[in-house]
Amino acid sequence: MSGFILETEGLTKEFRGFVAVKNVSLKVRRGSTHALIGPNGAGKTTCFNLLTKFLPPSAGRIVYNGRDITREKPSSIARLGLVRSFQISAVFPHLSVLENVRIALQRQRGFSFDFWRAEGVLAEYNDRAAELLEAVGLQEYVAHTAAELPYGRKRALELATTLALDPAMLLLDEPTAGMGHEDVGRIMELIGRVAKDRTVLMVEHNMTVVSTLAHTITVLARGEVLAEGDYATVSKNPDVIQAYMGTANA
Repeated sequence: MSGFILETEGLTKEFRGFVAVKNVSLKVRRGSTHALIGPNGAGKTTCFNLLTKFLPPSAGRIVYNGRDITREKPSSIARLGLVRSFQISAVFPHLSVLENVRIALQRQRGFSFDFWRAEGVLAEYNDRAAELLEAVGLQEYVAHTAAELPYGRKRALELATTLALDPAMLLLDEPTAGMGHEDVGRIMELIGRVAKDRTVLMVEHNMTVVSTLAHTITVLARGEVLAEGDYATVSKNPDVIQAYMGTANA
């Protein structure tokens, strides 16, 4: 099996004459944490939407685990183990934290969201749900409704519901956006734990998060790959400094 779990070749997306992503060839190494960064308007979100099948490419191909998924649907690639956090997660604000994770576990096993099933039947998911909640630091919030959680804890719950799908590769779209310093540190630690036994690809603006977690960084600018390497390499690249590192709040 290839050392790369996700590869793109010439990935391109055009919107009525505007090329948002141009000829992006990306290789994500299996078991690594890979960050996709760049200034505002660089094409990061569009690229991420192409990878997760929320947008069809204008050209190019996407290969996941040796399988061409260029024309697959988001639900299909999720079943293959490629899951986008905070998009596919099922978080219901008026259900408890435990119930949210339990519902996600039902989905992972191929069942529909059977709200009508007897409590005793659904209880079979409790142990695994409790394990996931402990993994994301929410064991003390089991009985709280999702709506009661502060923002950072809610993001942790969303990650727990995603992990319930048992993904081989997890795609995180700005996981620390809008968080205070304390929550950023908590989520960063959580991502580090999660990444120990799976591949993570993330779009992230916070360079402390990127420099701490990412083994490889791909820098986009104007829809094209500008540079790639570890943090020490890309942070010293003059083109990157001009296009990204020197741009405040990029």
